[in-house]
Amino acid sequence: MDADSKKAPRTRQAIEVARLAKSFGSVHAVVNTSFSVAPGEVFGFLGPNGAGKTTTINILTGLARPDSGSVCIGGIDTSRDPKAAQHLMGVVPDESNLYPELTGYENLCFCGALYGMQRRERESRADALLRQFDLTAAAARRFGTYSKGMRRKLTIAAGIIHSPPILFLDEPTSGIDVASARQIRRLIQDLNAGGMTVFLTTHYIEEAERLCHRVAFIVAGQVIRVDTIERLMQQNQQHYVVQFELGGALRSPCSEITRAFPYVTARFVGDTALRIESAEELSIGPLVRLLEDQGAAIFEARRVRPSLEEVFVRITGIEAGRMRENNADNAKTGAAG
Repeated sequence: MDADSKKAPRTRQAIEVARLAKSFGSVHAVVNTSFSVAPGEVFGFLGPNGAGKTTTINILTGLARPDSGSVCIGGIDTSRDPKAAQHLMGVVPDESNLYPELTGYENLCFCGALYGMQRRERESRADALLRQFDLTAAAARRFGTYSKGMRRKLTIAAGIIHSPPILFLDEPTSGIDVASARQIRRLIQDLNAGGMTVFLTTHYIEEAERLCHRVAFIVAGQVIRVDTIERLMQQNQQHYVVQFELGGALRSPCSEITRAFPYVTARFVGDTALRIESAEELSIGPLVRLLEDQGAAIFEARRVRPSLEEVFVRITGIEAGRMRENNADNAKTGAAG
């Protein structure tokens, strides 16, 4: 997706959320949340597991009721006319809601029938979606025999069988292989290029950076920042990062580096990569000499360009790698975010 295609239009809001709140006993899952999404925009909800992403999307799609606040979809108040609002949206949950005993084609036709589509219309639309999602060869196979990537693609196809203007995707590429994730990201881009508004939750920061016009950072039920990718990146331009790949252990911990260079922070990324960050311009030479004096063999030293990951870490205080590990662990145990 090029820079021009990522410019979100400035028109009437597709989604409007005002002062939304939801608690489960003493747990505040969503706290006084407000934001809006423009038509034709890809809007990312970014945060760790348990931050309130799935609860928020459940409220927006009518699967849960808020304790307070309001949601409007395409100008329709979901509390006053939920059926009308639901016809404007497609919903793809993080776990498939299709029937394993039905074929791919039968699942799509069944979903079309639920939306009141006539038989000829839903059969034609199912055929078109199977072609678009590269699933024609598997159309007559039972859904239960599909791979994870194929299941995810068919679930998205089922969510848009009725051609909704707004699509909600909850963790669209979580738990699938790299090739399938790439295909799904391309499908999302194609759907958006056709005019569809997309609201997606994700814990993959690089995915949000690649797909979204704007992102919302949510932590502990609170949206703490909403902005365009471009503005977030511009604000990070004066942040300097150098990463060293080391072949030997340091005799002293990272505190030795910060004592010698008080204006930097230093941390290990994995076992061998040392990341040094500063608000001031970094000179690599003195850092190299200090590391060599500490007994480290340096295999590589490179400047790291500013990224959305750096912005996320700085604003939320949550390490992106730790967030991914947390979500992976919870996915194995079936926990919801």
